Amino acid sequence: MGDLTKKTNSSVAEHAAVNTDGKGLNGFMLDWYETTPRGVVVKPRRQVLSEFFTSMLVLSANFKYRPVVGVSNYLYLIDDQWSLSLIAPDEWSAERQAGYVGRCELQRDMTWTIDPSDNLADDGVVADGVRRFYQAFAETLDTDLTIEEILPFYVARMPYYQRLYASAMSRSVRGSVNLSGDNLHSCREWLNRLPRFERVLLPADSL
Repeated sequence: MGDLTKKTNSSVAEHAAVNTDGKGLNGFMLDWYETTPRGVVVKPRRQVLSEFFTSMLVLSANFKYRPVVGVSNYLYLIDDQWSLSLIAPDEWSAERQAGYVGRCELQRDMTWTIDPSDNLADDGVVADGVRRFYQAFAETLDTDLTIEEILPFYVARMPYYQRLYASAMSRSVRGSVNLSGDNLHSCREWLNRLPRFERVLLPADSL
């Protein structure tokens, strides 16, 4: 499955690269082109892990629109369900405001950052939900597999946009890790660089 996914990714990328302006593309090919990671650079391991975590948290949410780079999105936890919206918390009901996790922004390299809300500072439902997600993420790193081998290049059960952006994020992280030469390290070697839960939602440039 891994080899097939890589070949598929490579084939699609080659077709999307035929027209670098994106002209003449439509449907999936246009979506693939527009989610091509741009500006991928070498990053410290802590930043890679932080952005990997926050990206997975955002992409686990329910949303039915195509996120745009630089536009504010808002993550909520309502009835134990993650939800991403373009509507800010002050435009929602009190219930929504109580479930507000933070303001999310898609970066040019297709990773996500989150500015956490004040709800994360309280020992409430939101903080508990993110903490459980963090613990599950840490458990996925407890393996001898490499980072590339656990990236969600293609997850069939994910809805279309979540699957599309998960693939884009995976290509970005793979590119950054390959540039740094950290691609051969096992996930367990990365695990000790995982930021503490209290810091993991902070913007990447504050790590």
